[in-house]
Amino acid sequence: MKTLAAQVITPEDLLIHWQGHRALTRRVIELFPEKDFFEFSIGGMRTFAKLTDELLAIAVPGLKGIVTKEIAPFTEGTEKLIFKAQYLEKWDEATAEINKYWEKLSIEDFNENFNLFGQYEFPVIQNILYFLDNEVHHRGQGYVYLRALGIDPPFFWERQ
Repeated sequence: MKTLAAQVITPEDLLIHWQGHRALTRRVIELFPEKDFFEFSIGGMRTFAKLTDELLAIAVPGLKGIVTKEIAPFTEGTEKLIFKAQYLEKWDEATAEINKYWEKLSIEDFNENFNLFGQYEFPVIQNILYFLDNEVHHRGQGYVYLRALGIDPPFFWERQ
């Protein structure tokens, strides 16, 4: 077992940081007009509904796999949601699930390798940072879409 050389952020603070990003992404979803959430795209990029499908397919399944040590393949969009309200409901359910699985992580787990979705063999902390980076990346696409639709997105630093 590896030992930590230094702790820069506590697991509790990392979860707060992640959930702050999730709260901001939720507000971005809310701002989309229903039709545009499912249909609007620029330059061949996926709609924000499709991007949200990906985010939902990564966060809880990835964290659950890490906690249970079960390697499951990545699956996206298996549940066909047709209303934005359904996405918001799933988002809220995922938020609660993340909190539930997070409680089962120990500090030592963060340095252990895990083969996320059977594709990405990295320490758990890197997998979790990937979850955040991927969400921020796709939320940025959502910001571009909202601006193109004439809608002001929330300030990126308001993650409450």
